[in-house]
Amino acid sequence: MSQDYSQLFEQDRAHFMHPSTHAHDHANGALKGRIITGAEGIRLRDHEGRELIDAFAGLYCVNIGYGRTEVADAIHRQAKELAYYHTYVGHSTEAIIELSSRIIDWAPAGMKKVYYGLSGSDANETQVKLVRYYNNILGRPLKKKIISRDRGYHGSGIMTGSLTGLPSFHQHFDLPVEGVKHTVCPHWYRKAPAGMDEQAFVRYCADELEQLILAEGPDTVAAFIGEPLMGTGGIIVPPKGYWKAIQAVLDRYDVLLIADEVVCAFGRLGSKMGSQRYDIRPDLITTAKGLTSAYAPLSAVIVGEKVWNVIEEGSQKAGPMGHGWTYSGHPICAAAALANLDILERENLTENAEVVGAYLNRRMRETFEGHPLVGEVRGDGMLCAVEFMADREARTAFDPALKVGPQVSAACLERGMIARAMPHGDILGFAPPLVLSQEDAEQIVAITKAAVDEVAGKVLG
Repeated sequence: MSQDYSQLFEQDRAHFMHPSTHAHDHANGALKGRIITGAEGIRLRDHEGRELIDAFAGLYCVNIGYGRTEVADAIHRQAKELAYYHTYVGHSTEAIIELSSRIIDWAPAGMKKVYYGLSGSDANETQVKLVRYYNNILGRPLKKKIISRDRGYHGSGIMTGSLTGLPSFHQHFDLPVEGVKHTVCPHWYRKAPAGMDEQAFVRYCADELEQLILAEGPDTVAAFIGEPLMGTGGIIVPPKGYWKAIQAVLDRYDVLLIADEVVCAFGRLGSKMGSQRYDIRPDLITTAKGLTSAYAPLSAVIVGEKVWNVIEEGSQKAGPMGHGWTYSGHPICAAAALANLDILERENLTENAEVVGAYLNRRMRETFEGHPLVGEVRGDGMLCAVEFMADREARTAFDPALKVGPQVSAACLERGMIARAMPHGDILGFAPPLVLSQEDAEQIVAITKAAVDEVAGKVLG
């Protein structure tokens, strides 16, 4: 490592507070850092000159792959023309007007308006406020509770961290706050009672949701939020018929449905959004990551006609809604999003995600069928997970102290590939850029197999 990088690492340890990072180990150098110096396609380069396959697209977000100069050029043109102006009180730019129309084209039927932020977390904070506003305008001041799911991920704020159903996002933050409830995670393999088949489990999930609504009081429950396919909770594919059953319960008690599409939207599941993939009829949609492929920070709340009609009516009674972000509809971010959508559409990357994603999932299942370390391989579109279990048939997990998932992730990294050790379980996650080829998929499978075999030799003896 050159002296320049040594100095950079010293500065990094001295001044940079990293997210989701062990503070003490980073500050004293026990945690080895990595400086990413460049990237192209599905591959990164680091400060040591190593080339790494990024099998997780950053954090599920670099859908078009790295190094797309078309996006950089679009950002440059917009920055020269107009770097910034706010969108308060009806101000617009050409870029944000065009983008709003394009997003509605990607969204399922019935969606009407788009509101912008910078991250999925702030977008879900907006959703909470819209749900409260909606019910206040309708004269239902008690109807404010929001139901999420165990293992769901919806952000790291006070409200969004409460909606998140992962304990590590609650610890030492006094979360979840009042008004947020959680129901069953739809993971048949790990959560179904013994002897229950998948269809019975779907009914069980719907019944549990209905019982929670009744216990809280339908006049107090305002919304249900869920990822079409759970991401950070373990890349959990909903059982067939799950969303239809959940939607029926929500309709019965007039509960709004928020589809958190931060991971699933813009092609990742082989469909425009996850809502189309699973025939979900949301009232509100949250998007971010794939909207710009992370070339610039941007989130978009998509508001359905039912909610928008109430918002419009509310403005006649209460005046302008008191909600806004300084950077909502930032023109540079909008320009990046437009260039990103152009690439997704021109190169048919949604179709590639379906075809190559199916190939990746099939090859993972074939490769790990009967493997002594593997309990389940699951996925859809360009998402895949391998879950490690001490006993596959008995569904017995490994002792968390063994850190089987992190061990496999580290063994993958030694072989030149980044795959994510998912939180709260021994799960290795994959979410490659949508430009992945079948040859790339084969390389990912081969590296994963070698890493799993190495760890199996250590853990199983």
